[in-house]
Amino acid sequence: MKARHTYLTRRRVLALSGAGFLAATAARAEAPAILKSAPATQQITGEAFATTWRVSMPDKARPEALRGDIETLLSGIDRMMSPWRTDSEITAFNRAGPGGERVSAETAFVAQSALDVARASDGWFDPSVGPLVARYGFGPITGDAAEDGAPPLWHALGVDGNRLEKTKSGVTMDLCGIAKGRALDLMANRLMDAGYCDFLIDLGGELVARGNHPAGRPWQVAVEDPRPDANGGAGVLRLADGAVATSGLRAQSYALSGHTYSHIIDPRHAVPVEGAIASVSVLAQDAMTADGWATALTAAGEDGPALARRQAIAALFLFHDGKSLRSETTGGFDRFLL
Repeated sequence: MKARHTYLTRRRVLALSGAGFLAATAARAEAPAILKSAPATQQITGEAFATTWRVSMPDKARPEALRGDIETLLSGIDRMMSPWRTDSEITAFNRAGPGGERVSAETAFVAQSALDVARASDGWFDPSVGPLVARYGFGPITGDAAEDGAPPLWHALGVDGNRLEKTKSGVTMDLCGIAKGRALDLMANRLMDAGYCDFLIDLGGELVARGNHPAGRPWQVAVEDPRPDANGGAGVLRLADGAVATSGLRAQSYALSGHTYSHIIDPRHAVPVEGAIASVSVLAQDAMTADGWATALTAAGEDGPALARRQAIAALFLFHDGKSLRSETTGGFDRFLL
């Protein structure tokens, strides 16, 4: 399917906020007249990874019984893959010299997935980018940082069974661009194993949906404008039996001396992403895939749509176009927009 180009105004926004995409916003997206007659849902919420999570289900469900399981699952992911923890598996690997470190099967699986996305994206997703992220104030990982035009350091990383490996001292692995998506997938699996078939999960702005809303339609989530001075949402995305992740420059950025610095790093030039790109949203069957590719395509900037088409990725790109936004979709993403 060919990409669709549209020019967005404040009244017609199809952008997904990198920080937003919350269930509360989704509720506001529906007209009050519809909400009056819509079947009720219930929610359980919590905190993890310095953000919040929310599970929405039909009112007849009893998800509260799963709260303990969900919290245990998320804390386990944090202990394995958080670079902010001194006792995590990934921190132990990053501090080690050349060679291998035994890790859990889960950490090895996510690390291999990260390297797979790195290869498929021609290095736009770079799991060795942690020291560069830290250089600009967004992360804790110390080690060697690739320089502009230098060979990528992730080529020195590997996975062999339940071992993470590196061939060079100082090379590190950062799974933050993909681990949250994996955690979201595991949450969905836990709910499915417990017999729930209809739910929407939001973990820090990434979402997984299964089944339908109690009204009998797919789950609907509001989309927001990624521009810093914009508020609210004016578009709606249908989400059923799939996941969506958004990466953008609105969240986690700061201005200094008239320059804006983003937490998304351009790995080829070793600097925060700049240019017209505002946000990228990716639809996939699983959240880990959506998470990794949203990061890769944002890092690729203007080259992102061509990369998405080569890899058959369903994505929505939002580019700054003066005071408006230019939208470009790939892989049939537009078919899920209302």
